[in-house]
Order: sequence, then C-alpha cells, then structure tokens
Amino acid sequence: MTTIDDVARLAGVSTATVSRALRGLPTVSESTRIRVLLAAEQLDYTVSPSASRLAGGKTGTVAVIVPRITPWFVGAVVEAAEEVLHAAGYDLLLYNIGGREHARTRLLKSNLPKRVDAVMLVATPMRADDLATIASLALPGVTVSSGVVVPGWPSIRIDDQAAGRTATEHLLSLGHRRIACVWGDPDDEFAHPAHLERHRGYREALGAAGISPDPRLEIEVRADAEGGRAATERLIAQGELPTAIFASCNELAMGVLIALRMAGVRVPQQVSVIGIDDHDLAGAFGLTTVAQPAAEQGRLAAGTLLGPLAGRARTGEEPAPVILPARLVVRDSTGPARED
Repeated sequence: MTTIDDVARLAGVSTATVSRALRGLPTVSESTRIRVLLAAEQLDYTVSPSASRLAGGKTGTVAVIVPRITPWFVGAVVEAAEEVLHAAGYDLLLYNIGGREHARTRLLKSNLPKRVDAVMLVATPMRADDLATIASLALPGVTVSSGVVVPGWPSIRIDDQAAGRTATEHLLSLGHRRIACVWGDPDDEFAHPAHLERHRGYREALGAAGISPDPRLEIEVRADAEGGRAATERLIAQGELPTAIFASCNELAMGVLIALRMAGVRVPQQVSVIGIDDHDLAGAFGLTTVAQPAAEQGRLAAGTLLGPLAGRARTGEEPAPVILPARLVVRDSTGPARED
C-alpha cells in the first residue's frame, strides 16, 4: 500500500512538505505543490478532501470552458490541467461552447457558483457582455491563451505576436521574400485572438525586412486543415506561387502541406511551409514549427487555481500574465528560397 513516504521520495521532498501540499497550506510553492500532486497521482495515493469541501459548501469541481475540444492545443491543455486538478481531488466540468449559441447562453445562465468552485477559460473568445457576466460570478479563475482579460484572473499564454514574427524571420533567413500568410479568420466562430496576433508578427517581420505585405498573399480562413487546404488552392489558382507559406497554427499548416503535395508542388524545394504550435502530428508531417508548451500551460493554469481553491486569498494587485517561451523547431518543410 502506498504511503506518504513513497510520495515524498518520488517528489523529492519531505513528508511534511507532502502533507502541507496535500492540505493546500500556503507555505508550499505552487511548483512544489504540483510536483507532489503528480507524484501522488502516479502512485495512486488517495487524496480525499471531499468531506471538508462539503462541510464548507464546496463542489469539488472546476468549470473548463473551451470553444471546441477537437483542436490539438485545447485537448493538450485540458488533459494536463485535469491531471493536476484530479490529483488534488477536483473534478472537471467541460463546457464546449464554440459555434453553439444555446450552449453559450446555457453556460452563462447555469448558476455556475452553485455548480463549480473555479473557472478555467481555454482559448475561447468571449463577448464583452459575456466576460462581464463571468467576472460577476466572483469565482476564482484563470485564462489560457484566450486573448481576453477577466479582472482579477491570472492568464497563461505565449507571446503570439512574437511567435508569428519568429516563424516569418526563419523564412526570411532562408532567403524567402514572397511569403504568404494563411491565418485563422478572427471573425470565425472557432477563431481566437492568437491568430490575429500571429498575423501581426508576420507583418512586423516583413516590415523589418523592408518588404511590403501583398494582400493577395494574406488569406483568412477557418483555422483547421480544411481551411489550410482551401487557402492553398486559392494561392495556386493565382498562377504565381509564393516561395514560402506561414500558417498561423499547425492544423492550417497540415492542410497547406496536403494541398501542395496533391498539386505536385515539392516541399520545401518549391515552397517552404511553417506553422505554430507543434501539434503531436507535426513531426510525422515533417513540419517546421514554432512550438508552444501546451501541456505546461495547462499544468500552470491548474496550479494557479489550487491556492484560491484551498481558501488562500490573492493579493489585491492585478495578476501579471505568465508568458511562456516558444521555440523554433526546424524540420523538413522549410529550406532555402528557390531560384526563379
């Protein structure tokens, strides 16, 4: 039978630290608390705070609001967050609201304070009145790559504009000058502001290189593989292919690659392709990408909720956003610009 000593050895801390971490005491750092919780989960060490939560009128549940569960980034964030929260004894209640007005309305009228103890908003665009309603619930919360601000809530994300700039600068460094941008339409029901920021980074990099954006090479589409395929077919139909294509997410980039290969266009000999995210399938596609740590964002977001869930009040100061680094991962889909 697993003991607290086993958890302490696996986590590399003392048994007293394990005890404090599992009880949610404020003397344990969030990074140590997460390490202890994951060790407890791995060893199937049972944490049962349910009795004390019920006595305090708590539900033991965290609401996770997503636009869709199918995008790779959303799934990776939710899975990692669930691992941390489950280890701490909390369940997740998933609200999948993208493209369904009745689901959004039901969420905002569902009396969340009686159903959950906290809210996590993942990559979900929200209208101003929706955000006001969520803020009025007075629940602890955190946003992950949502591009929205809820007063008093911390946010976890990457610098999306910098990621778009890094992707474009990589293409520029290979000698590309005629670079297309395929990006998620910010007005699309499934899009979120990250695509707009990544497009801004693309334009910023072009401007720094003395290149004026060509409107014919900037195509807004739904941010999935089908959108990437459709955008590439439009580029091919123009008659003069760009030497490189920057896609604002990996799902788009995969659609770009599929369309190019179906058209007999060699990658990267004729056209280089780069995306952002580092989807689980990016390696299989040989896709060069700017990788963002999706799972780490989920773990950190869950960790930021553990203090408030344990009754520890935050300071009165507005929390600063946590900006995680993204990194360039070069694979086979990018190469030197072709010589025309």
